[in-house]
Amino acid sequence: MRDEAGFRTFVEANGATLLHAARLLTGDHHRGEDLVQGALTKVYLKWDRIDAPLAYARKALVTGHIDSTRRKWWGERPTEVLPDEPGRADGLAASDERDELRRLLGELNPRERAVVVLRYYCDQSEHETAAALGMPVGTVKSTCARALARLRVEAAASMGGPS
Repeated sequence: MRDEAGFRTFVEANGATLLHAARLLTGDHHRGEDLVQGALTKVYLKWDRIDAPLAYARKALVTGHIDSTRRKWWGERPTEVLPDEPGRADGLAASDERDELRRLLGELNPRERAVVVLRYYCDQSEHETAAALGMPVGTVKSTCARALARLRVEAAASMGGPS
């Protein structure tokens, strides 16, 4: 018999955080929702057998995202500018900053993005990140350093500053 109430409580407590992490991983709200749905399905199917459901869900998010980047998709392609984009209001500065962060994260490869999201958004230690991604701690450190350096260069370039 599944603990439906326990799973529901888990989703209510962690769903928003998982969705935000998934959006950061994918760079897209809708793909992030799909990624969370897939991860929560995996958690639900093993609910009675896993000890750390949040860690399991994060691992499912990362592996699901990396797996999805390996597949070729020849369908719709997102575009930076909508053809009929209305004028922007001043109150959208915070939203613009989040969009810029997603764009910058999108410049990273899936492994670098996963390390940065787990380390800084999910606030995991290097050891926790290494365990979640199945890699040595040294690889997490070097990947994170490389990714942050790339993010700094990209951010400076997008602001028109020196590299």
